[in-house]
Amino acid sequence: MSIPKTAPPRVQIQEVAPQVDCGRYAVKRTVGDRVEVTARIFRDGHETLGAAVRHRGPDATRWAESPLEPLGNDVWAGSFDVNRPGIWSFRIEAWVDRVASFQEELRRKVAADQSDLSGELSEGGVLLGDEELTVEAALAAPAGARSEKAWSGTYEVDVDRVLGRFGSWYELFPRSWGGFAGVRTQLPHFAELGFDVLYLPPIHPIGHTNRKGRNNAETAAAGDVGSPWAIGSEEGGHDAIDPTLGNEQELRALVAEAREHGIEIALDFAIQCSPDHPWLKEHPEWFFRRPDGTLKYAENPPKRYQDIYNVDFASEDWSGLWQALLDVVLHWVDCGVTVFRVDNPHTKPVPFWEWLIGEVRREHPDVIFLAEAFTRPAPMTTLARAGFAQSYTYFTWKNTRWELLEFLGQLLEWRDFYRPNCFVNTPDILHEYLQSGGRPAFEARLVLAATLSPSYGIYSGFEQCEDVPVRPGSEEYLNSEKYELKRRRLDGPLLPLVARLNAARRENEALQWLDPLTILETENEQLFAFLKQRGENRVVTVVNLDPQSPQVGVCVLPVSTGLPPAYPVRDLLTDERWTWRIGRNYIKLDPGRSHVLRIGA
Repeated sequence: MSIPKTAPPRVQIQEVAPQVDCGRYAVKRTVGDRVEVTARIFRDGHETLGAAVRHRGPDATRWAESPLEPLGNDVWAGSFDVNRPGIWSFRIEAWVDRVASFQEELRRKVAADQSDLSGELSEGGVLLGDEELTVEAALAAPAGARSEKAWSGTYEVDVDRVLGRFGSWYELFPRSWGGFAGVRTQLPHFAELGFDVLYLPPIHPIGHTNRKGRNNAETAAAGDVGSPWAIGSEEGGHDAIDPTLGNEQELRALVAEAREHGIEIALDFAIQCSPDHPWLKEHPEWFFRRPDGTLKYAENPPKRYQDIYNVDFASEDWSGLWQALLDVVLHWVDCGVTVFRVDNPHTKPVPFWEWLIGEVRREHPDVIFLAEAFTRPAPMTTLARAGFAQSYTYFTWKNTRWELLEFLGQLLEWRDFYRPNCFVNTPDILHEYLQSGGRPAFEARLVLAATLSPSYGIYSGFEQCEDVPVRPGSEEYLNSEKYELKRRRLDGPLLPLVARLNAARRENEALQWLDPLTILETENEQLFAFLKQRGENRVVTVVNLDPQSPQVGVCVLPVSTGLPPAYPVRDLLTDERWTWRIGRNYIKLDPGRSHVLRIGA
């Protein structure tokens, strides 16, 4: 190795945090967060160092600076606030403080009673520009200019609106509520219940060819409405609206009125086409054909989707396909929509998502993308790294204490870049726990989702405790709303519990974050308990996971929580009050019931 032409920096900057994959991807934060930054900084010798984190927001041309302070053992820490959505950048700058280094050496020699300091003072005189420098003046001088500057690499922070981290979602098929106009009439009620997002499955024209009938029958009967995910007909494709729901003007009115109630409308972005979609005639090159010329319909064995064709991302005109899909999203953004739930993103190329989300958020940084990514951890977390603000999770299948512990361990490990949205059910997923557990199972799952995850959601019918599968062993609903028209109303027996939980979530900051989270001992595997805290706000949740039987145990609050020996608690679900203590607290809960206890209330 040849000798460098310029002297390399002697100040070392290592272990910069936060970062994801050595800086390949951005860490995630939300507006109003404080980004806590640490690094290990040192230099050979005994020079005194200084350091700062330099940061800038989206489109900023100049760096702002916040100091880093030494914590010991070469670790330095500081922070900066992010106040708007978009991509932020930061880097560490470190340097030698010549004046502080000189002062520290002089101070030690004075403390050692060294009498002749003339040489040191002459050196300091040159440094400080004072030929008559005295010890007292030298030790009182301000820090000098930075020398031997060194910089870390530049890292990014992807900042979303708070809705990217925290929100309560409700999924509904607008055709079951009287179209856009019918949904508008229910907005005040949804607002009273505390929902932040109304998510609508695809609102586009539905194809006729191979249309599915009721209960996923391969042949539709007269009058069957078909699946909204079979997108496209002679009336249009992904940029069109099913006329039975309303028109674009009515959608814009729905979006605007919902926002007045503090609610956002989320649209489904499903990249698939019915055989009648205009793209099949206009762009046949975007679809894969077998050697015999036939198109292959979508499948997810044992599920078969004869009414859907997937696009071909390996098409020679892949760039034209990418642009068309971007244009679709931007069209709905122009209609006022800023939240998208993306169907099966893990079956599309990651580079496509990285590009599309980046392009959308460059001009519209407030747009939020939710990934319906029921897949393995690697592709699930890669989608989060690539730009998705939130992701569906496997929460629906985590019903025992040990399953929940494993699940939470993963989420906490990924917390710098992956945000969960714990839907308790979906139009495709009616878990066996709900099928067999009755109302207690629905209550337990609702409380767990709403208190464990900052974002959670329910699909229409959950509040009615709909629990009948199409057949034994299936997770599909009997008479699924995916394939038939229903008449929905907001009158389910679980709605009072939903309203209390959503109110508790809004009133307690601890429930608006995934962590800090402490699992609490219960001495009974059917009781699951945890503490969430944010500053002085502390909430303990205890859930009876058993939907069949009452359970008795304890909830142990360790000394490490910093709580006093005794303290008041108030149940946010019932308004009952007790005095709890550090250590063991007696618990008895009926099937599926819970305590959500605010400490110090």
